Amino acid sequence: MRRYTEHPFWQAVGILLVAYVVVVWVVPLLPGSAIVPKSVVLQYMATVLVGVLIYVSDSEERWQRFKEPITAMLVEPRLRPVRSGVLVVVPVLVGLVAYGQVQTTVAAPPNLRSIHPAPPTEITFRGKAISLTGLENPLRQHPDSLPAYLADGKRVYYQNCLPCHGDHLDGQGHFASGFNPLPANFQDNGTIAQLTESFVFWRIAKGGPGLPREGTPWNSAMPKWEDFLTEREIWSVILFLYDQTGWTPRTWEKTGTGDGGRGTGHD
Repeated sequence: MRRYTEHPFWQAVGILLVAYVVVVWVVPLLPGSAIVPKSVVLQYMATVLVGVLIYVSDSEERWQRFKEPITAMLVEPRLRPVRSGVLVVVPVLVGLVAYGQVQTTVAAPPNLRSIHPAPPTEITFRGKAISLTGLENPLRQHPDSLPAYLADGKRVYYQNCLPCHGDHLDGQGHFASGFNPLPANFQDNGTIAQLTESFVFWRIAKGGPGLPREGTPWNSAMPKWEDFLTEREIWSVILFLYDQTGWTPRTWEKTGTGDGGRGTGHD
């Protein structure tokens, strides 16, 4: 047993097996972890394989010992059954992998994702019921205090929103490339320029977890900010978004009817 554990070839095999077991079965058991996708498993195993090859080839003596079992399997008459088995098993495995990649799968069609799904008519914010229909930003009712609200909104944005939505509010923050879909680009005329402030409040307060079914399958990564921000802080940061981008929020029809804040307002 010891001669196997000290042999570079079997050490390499053991390292690859242990790495595979850790990535596939151990990592998903860790708190906050999930099943590792096959593509990621392949990347990790390729990285481990490269590291193993660098290790065994670092020394000429170790490299020669590493090749001994491979050379023996290829040329020694006593290992002909092993050689024949390898010549059969390897092509079969390659064929199975290729077949798995090209075979037709039966699956339900994906749902069409709505960029701006219709919001509910009413939400609950920290236990308080808020009707979104016809709701305007309450902070705009105090024009004399708008500079203070804007300053508070700027603070909230740079403390919480900057890493994803960016310094220029264009969705190009430091973490943006790690998300699918990308964070919203507030400078684009297809985002907050098309929305009422009540819609924006709903999206910020409830985040990705609050999206309705039509907002899937690529749910927003934005957290539920009602867990971290007060109601006034959210309204303040909304003021800041519109002030910095120069957009005017859509307003509600005077009749009070509409579709919940997407297409009922005027600019």
